[in-house]
Formats: sequence, structure tokens, C-alpha cells
Amino acid sequence: MASMSGDALLLLHGDLHLRVIAARNLPNRDLCSESLLGCFGSCVPVSPTTDRSLSAQHDEDHRRRHQIDLQHLHHHHKGITSDPYVTVGISSSIVARTSVIHNCEEPEWNENFKIPLAHHASILEFVVKDNDIIGAQVIGTATIPAATVISGNLFESWLPVLDSSGQLVKPGAALHVSFQFVHVDDNEIYAHGIAGDPQRRGVEDTYFPLRKGGSIKLYQDAHIRENELPQINLDGNHIYQHEKCWEDICHAILEARHLIYVVGWSIFVKVRLVRERTKGVPVEGEMMLGDLLKYKSEEGVRVCMLVWDDKTSHEMLKKAGVMNTHDEETRKFFNHSSVICVLSPRYPSSKLSIIKQQVVGTIYTHHQKCVIVDTLASEARRKITAFIGGLDIAGGRYDTPEHRLFKDLDTVFAGDFHNPTFDTKEKGPRQPWHDLHCRIEGPAAFDVLTNFEQRWKKATRHKINFFGMFKETSWRDDSLLKIDRISWIDSPSATCKDSYGDKNVWVKSENDSDTWHVQVFRSIDSGSVRGFPLYAEGAETKSQNLVRGKNIVIDKSIHTAYVKAIRCAKRFIYIENQYFIGSCYGWPSYKSSEADNLIPMELTLKIVEKIRKRERFCVYIVIPMWPEGDPKSAAVQEILFWQGQTMMMMYGIIGQELQSLGYNESPEDYLNFYCLGNREISNNNLQNIPSDSNSNSAVTSARRHRRFMIYVHAKGMIVDDEYVILGSANINQRSLDGSRDTEIAMGAYQPHHASNHNKHPHGQVYGYRKSLWAEHLGELNSKFETPETLECVKYVNQIANDNWFRYTAESNVSLKGHLMKYPVRVDSNGSVGSLPRFENFPDVGGKVLGAPTALPDELTM
Repeated sequence: MASMSGDALLLLHGDLHLRVIAARNLPNRDLCSESLLGCFGSCVPVSPTTDRSLSAQHDEDHRRRHQIDLQHLHHHHKGITSDPYVTVGISSSIVARTSVIHNCEEPEWNENFKIPLAHHASILEFVVKDNDIIGAQVIGTATIPAATVISGNLFESWLPVLDSSGQLVKPGAALHVSFQFVHVDDNEIYAHGIAGDPQRRGVEDTYFPLRKGGSIKLYQDAHIRENELPQINLDGNHIYQHEKCWEDICHAILEARHLIYVVGWSIFVKVRLVRERTKGVPVEGEMMLGDLLKYKSEEGVRVCMLVWDDKTSHEMLKKAGVMNTHDEETRKFFNHSSVICVLSPRYPSSKLSIIKQQVVGTIYTHHQKCVIVDTLASEARRKITAFIGGLDIAGGRYDTPEHRLFKDLDTVFAGDFHNPTFDTKEKGPRQPWHDLHCRIEGPAAFDVLTNFEQRWKKATRHKINFFGMFKETSWRDDSLLKIDRISWIDSPSATCKDSYGDKNVWVKSENDSDTWHVQVFRSIDSGSVRGFPLYAEGAETKSQNLVRGKNIVIDKSIHTAYVKAIRCAKRFIYIENQYFIGSCYGWPSYKSSEADNLIPMELTLKIVEKIRKRERFCVYIVIPMWPEGDPKSAAVQEILFWQGQTMMMMYGIIGQELQSLGYNESPEDYLNFYCLGNREISNNNLQNIPSDSNSNSAVTSARRHRRFMIYVHAKGMIVDDEYVILGSANINQRSLDGSRDTEIAMGAYQPHHASNHNKHPHGQVYGYRKSLWAEHLGELNSKFETPETLECVKYVNQIANDNWFRYTAESNVSLKGHLMKYPVRVDSNGSVGSLPRFENFPDVGGKVLGAPTALPDELTM
């Protein structure tokens, strides 16, 4: 395929080490707006006045901001001129952005970027822009041929800055850059798996480094009943333990003596954590969550809650909000109690344009889910334990691997019925919920605690005024405990320089075969945390491995971790995620710059690499049948359309590769998408459920067929049975961008259970994957030992295909497990279409491959 300029497209797959140095002779784009700004001069906000109650740290931050603002104001020019910054683009995607230099026609940035690329392109484009109050305008563009980039040679030059007609924007206008591109195959950091890296580097260039001496528990679903899943044997005669997530969280809360910190997109006080108890849980464990937290607070435990403040929820209007997060109900429940509940809006950075502030504050959310408590370390010592993952402690989340539809609605699920697709009046089917979560102990737990403290300090420093804008308060919140002053809580020393973590907080020795290496990742920006360097402090930003945006500082290490894990994969990748949208620059029939995360393209290029090397490799991806809600609605249809575009791109590239090499193979020998569903036909109570046989509604059809999808809310990836990424981040731009939804995740492995000399690992990650497959496939089969083999792929697909036809059959027949083929057809050339007879979803309707709508792309990507 040729570019519009006639130059051939080249695949740039690797890391671009770029330095944007300076520009010269830029034109003044602000002459026309000088008088306009003068009119509004009296409206320019003044920095808030501090009083004596503010902390010394806040005074220092305020002083630094004031000095930097003055430096920008007087930098090079005394009058009004352009406020330039540079975006770096490739294949219609913006992959880097410098900070803004105010009032300057000779700006000097000297900013470094390490940019992962997985793009077919003919040029690398530098766009110089002028930042304005309400947005930005283009000053000019400089380009470099992709052939120059892919050569791998060190390049440094002044590039002419041209206008849209190809003329200099001003005599002598130029941009000074240097770069060097390193191809994936030439980069030794991808030569080993993350777990097999002899240097134990983990994922580099991240805010939190790899930590040793940790312990991890991996959870599937909120609860697992005794003997609900089969026994799985591990190395060393160990047996995989099917852990019980909400029971463990309940135990940890009950045993806390000093602190309970809770973070959530939604936290519902009426949820019961323990319903089908399997352990010796005290009677207090059967309390509703809100009562339980009040109970612990009354014991003297510091209970702090940080809940996303949904702007659509309001005390006087729709209290639950459009997303039914119940944030106002939660806040009100804890009024006049000793539990400190803070509703935190998605604060945009005040440095963003006015329009961008409104977009960020309205569309995006705080999506992290964390519980942090102190737990027993030894007879006289305490430690910090953190739970993170995809499970909100909210309505409709409780479930087990059986994923009941109609059973136990008046007992286990009483008062906690959830089905947003249609109104079932709590008579079924409920929407089953599948999720992934984990428990972290050791040095990495303190990184989760740091995240909470950074967010708490930001959220409690601001309040919303009448106009919906936020400003700093004049009081200092001191709710957070100073853990380092509590001598019996193990905590890292302030003088410890070991990046692997203070051994004082290790919970496993390096010689212990059960030890874990753990790393915490985030998607978050300086609008949501306190403690990041100011955006103008370039050296400090770089030292903390943060990304400098136009006017914000960003941690996008979740995306960094996914990219490295995929590039290091050797045999297979298994993914469960609520969404799968990305690499929009490669979509076949819709071009957008709003979903340019690399994950789908990286997976595709990994498969292509293995096809060329004739090495077996496969990717399994489990997603929900449709995003939560009515699949006929505009928002859901648009999300399904983006998802379909992503699938078409991936299968198309793989199909073209197979055909170009003359291989008579199917793209589905390497890549497959699945969903989960259930048909519940064997319970005697079903005859008492009304079928409304005279109605043609969706709920009537679902009841008549005794079926519904299992909602996949999981956000995890397993690589080669040795490395796992798990957290709150979806595979879409909202979660991976870093400046949209706030997210947290962890990546972990057991160093004693890494691939070695072709020996497949059989540690906890292997056990976790096998446990998930046992839940989804209804059995354990010897073929599952080697997921990369064609024999395993075909066997899994056979079960998934059969389950889809069982699910859609008119007669009521049970499924084998819950895994079903995602209902699309994939041809040998990689083209994707609807399955015959299933252009729409059974019962509920809505096109499987979706349709574009007039909704803003940012909302649904």
C-alpha cells in the first residue's frame, strides 16, 4: 500500500529514542489575539492566597509554581507572542508531545522521549503548534522520511518548518531534533521473557520499579465455593489454591488495627462481602459493607474512602447517577460518622485549555479499585496488604464460577440483583459477573499505598465551586496515618536506596520457591495526584520515568508494561478484558486518532513474526458478548463498531501474511476471540419463573431460552504461564492513555517458575490460567498444558463453537463450561463478517459488529 505522497509505507516496529531540542524564527501567531486577551485581562485567575494553616510542602509547591510562571512569562519576549509546543505524529497518531514554552519565538525544550512504535508509515511528522486559552493552532510542520528513521542511524538536524503549501512559515524557521530508532529484533531487552530476564529489570522506564520479596494471591470471581473447581497440580508437589476474594477482603478488614483505605469507581454500602461462607468468618463479617466500615472505625481504625464523584449523580436529581455508582448515597451514609469518605471528581489539570478541562472533568473517571489494610505479620508485628484488580465492591459483582442466572435470587443474590440490559424486576435472568483480582504483600504493597496517598492529598486539596471549576482549599487534611511513626508496622526506611525494596518489608526470601517479583503500574496524570514534579521541571520528570504532555505530567506505565510483555512473549498470550479497542491507525474503514494504543497491533505483529519464523504461537482473547447495557443503544453499538474494526485489522494483517507466504492456514490457528454465556436448565425452581410466553420482548426471550451472557469485567493478561498483568485497566484508550481514566495494575512473576531450557513453568501463574480454563471450558485436558500448539487451539475452538450453537439453539441444552466463540466469521484471507443467521445478538438484538454513531469518539474509545 502506498502513502498519499507516493512513498512506500515501512513498518517501524521498535523504540524511537527522540530528543526535541529547540526551534528558531517561529512566527508570532498571537498578534491577532493580543487585543482580545487585553479585554479579558481582568478575568485572568490569580493564584489562590495561602494562609498559615497550609503545610510547608504546599507553600513550597506554590512558590515553585509562581517562579516557573514568572519564568515563562518573561522568557525571551516581553510582549505577547506564540506559546509553542511540538507534537510528534506517525500514521495519524500523536505519539509524543512537548511542554508549552510561553511567549517565545526561539523556544528551547531539550526534552527526551522513548516512544514505542508499531506503525506502517512513510514519514515521521513534527507539528509545531501555538497554545491558546481555548485550544491550539498549527504554526507549521517538519517531516522526516520513514526510510531515514528505520535505518537505525543516529540523526540530528535542523528541519525546515513549512506551512500547508510547503513554504517556510517564516524565513529561517526550523526545528532542531535528534533521534535513533532501535528495531524490536535488535533490542536485547526483548530477548528474554520478563520473568526470564537474567538482569531482573522488570518493566523499565516506569514510575514504580520492580520489587522483590513479595507475595501474591490471584483471584477469579468474587467467590469460589468448595470443590467448585478441579484440583490443579503444580511443581514441587504443590496444589493450586482456588482463593476466595471477597472473603479474604472481609477477613483483612476485620483484622485491621490501624488503617483501612478503600478506593473505588463505585463503592456500595449495602453490599455483603460474605454470603456462602467457607471459612470461620465472625458474625461481623456478614454485615453490609457500610456497617462493617463504621464498625471498624468505631474500634479506632482510620477508615478513609476515596470514591469517584460522578457528575451525573446529584442529591436532588438522579442520586445513583447515569452509571449507577451510588456515590452520593455512599457519601451520605457516612455523614456524621468517623469514616472519612471523600468524593473525588476526575480533576483536569488547571494547565489544560478551558475546553479540554471540561472534556476531562466530564467524560473521564477515577477507575482504580483498591483496598489497603494493615494485617498481621508476626506475633507482634503488622504489615501492609493491598488488594487491587477489576472488582469494585459494588452491586451485581458477587458471583462464583457457576455464574447462576435464576438460582438463589431470593437468598444469595437478594437485594443485589443486577441486569442493566433490561428490566427483569429481579425475576431473572441476572447478569453473571466474571472478574479478576489479586492481593499484594511486600514492598509493592507500599507502592499501592503511595498511589492512594498521592490521590488522597490531591482530592482533599480541592473543592468544586458553583461554576463547576475546582480550586484549592485553605485547610490541610491530616487524615492519613504516618505509618513510619508506628514502630510495630513494618515499613520501608526513608534511607533505603535499593530499588527492589527495603528487605525490612519483604515477606518472602529470594530462596523461597514461592517468592514473587511484583511491579505496580498506573495510568494517571498530574491532575489526579499530588507529588508529581511540575510540568516545567523536565529533569525531575525524566528521573521519575514520567511523560511530559502539553501541559501535564503523565504516568502511562500500564501501556508500557503491556507492550513489553507482548514483545517478550515466546509461546502464547491469554487475555481477558472488558473491552478490546486500539491501534486505530490501522483500522480498515474508519480513521481516528482517539484509540491509538499499541496493544492490538503489537499482538498482531508478534503473531506475524512467529509465522515468518515458523514457530507456533497463539493469542486467546476473552471479551463480553457486548458491553454492559442495551446492545441496541448508540453507545454500545459504537463500542462494538470500534471493537469490530480492531478485529478486522488484526485478522486482515494475519490473513495477508499467511497468503503472501503461501501457507494454507487459517488466521484462527493463531488468534481467537471468545465470549462467555450460560444456560441454566437443571433447577427445579425454574418452573416458577414467569416466561411471559405471549410477549416478544428481549427479557421474555431470555427467560424462555434460560440464557444470558456472562459479563466479562476482567482486565488481565497471562504470558507463557510465567507472567501476569492484572488490574483495573481495560484495553482501550480511556484506560491506557494515562490522561483519561485513572487506573492501577500490577505485573508479577515467580523467579523460580520461569521458562528455562524449554521447560514450561508450572507455578502459580500456570495454575491461575488452568483454573480459569477449567471454569470456562468445564474440564481440564492434557492439551491445555501447551496452549500454543495447534492441537490445543483446535480443541478449545471445538468446545467454543459447540457451546455457541448450544447457546443459540431453540431447545434448552446445557453448555460445557461457558466459553463460546465470539459470533463473527473469519475467512482464510482475514476478512471478518457476521456469522450466518447471527448479524444480531440472540434475544436482545443489536448488531454484533456495531455501527458508528454521532457520539464523540473520546466517549466510547
